[in-house]
This record gives sequence, C-alpha cells and structure tokens, in this order.
Amino acid sequence: MKAFIHQHAIVETSKIGENTKVWAFSHILPEAMIGQDCNVNDHTFIENDVVIGDRVTIKSGVYIWDGVRINDDVFIGPNVTFTNDLVPRSKQYPEKFIETVIEKGASIGANATIIAGNKIGKYAMVGAGSVVTKNIPNNTLWFGNPCNFKSYICNCGQKLTENLTCPNCTKQFVLNEFNNIEEN
Repeated sequence: MKAFIHQHAIVETSKIGENTKVWAFSHILPEAMIGQDCNVNDHTFIENDVVIGDRVTIKSGVYIWDGVRINDDVFIGPNVTFTNDLVPRSKQYPEKFIETVIEKGASIGANATIIAGNKIGKYAMVGAGSVVTKNIPNNTLWFGNPCNFKSYICNCGQKLTENLTCPNCTKQFVLNEFNNIEEN
C-alpha cells in the first residue's frame, strides 16, 4: 500500500515509503527521505536534509531540521525540539548543518530538546522535558536539564535489575570494556 497523505498536508518529497501516514498540517520539504510504516502526526515540519528510517513515530508539534538522521523504530514524542546550529545568527547559515543521529529503537519524551551534534544510542530513552547536551549511550535512560544517566534499560524499555537482567522479557546484558552494556 502506498503512503497516505492527508489532504491538508503539504508533502513536496516523493521519497516516502509504503504504508507511511502523513497527517494534516504537516509540511515535508522536497529532499527529505522518510521510510516505510512511519506515522507523521499533525503540525510537523521536516526540512530537506533529513533522513527518517522505517517504523518511526513522530508526534504532533515536532520540527526536524537539516542534518537530523533518525534510524528505524524510533519514537519522537510531542513537541520534541531539535537544533542544528550551535551559533545561530539571523541570516547567517553554516555551509553544512551539524548532524544529529537518533539510533534504532530510541525513544524521546515530550518536550525534550536535542542539542545539535549529539547521538542518542540504540534503544536509549530520553525522559520528557529533558535537555540532551551530550551523547546518550545505547540502552540507557536519561532525564533532567541537562539530562543525566538514571538507569540501564532493556530493548523493550524496562529498567534492568542490578545484575543487568530485564524483569519483563528476561534478556540479560553485560558491561563491556567501555562501560557500555550489550546483550549477553
């Protein structure tokens, strides 16, 4: 099934995957790339130099600026704010905007702000209202302003126990030599 585009959306790109839904009052510029099975909610804006993977949910009020890369299975909560310029000035544009990467399976809570140039790791979770000022490792939960590490989490989103086991799906993780966790 081809993409569904609401009659009140402005979609200038032809690079939208099958089964993606773009709802009313969204505006997507001509060079943006959006994967399959995505859900782009009302009142969103997606600039040209943006790549969005498959099965991504973008809730209402999100503006995604040039340089943002969103991988598969990512959840972007309502009114999440992305930036792409660390020294913004009116009518002064960088040659290339800073790249921000959201890795596979990550979730970003409502009203979080993602400062340009940071990476949110695989299956990481950023709490609502947080300000991301540094890279977020895989399988970790962060929140606050600026956000701070709170816990290791499973791919399913549950906090891991002290022995790095998921109480929900029973996956086990281990710490590697870089103090990051990986599946056992």
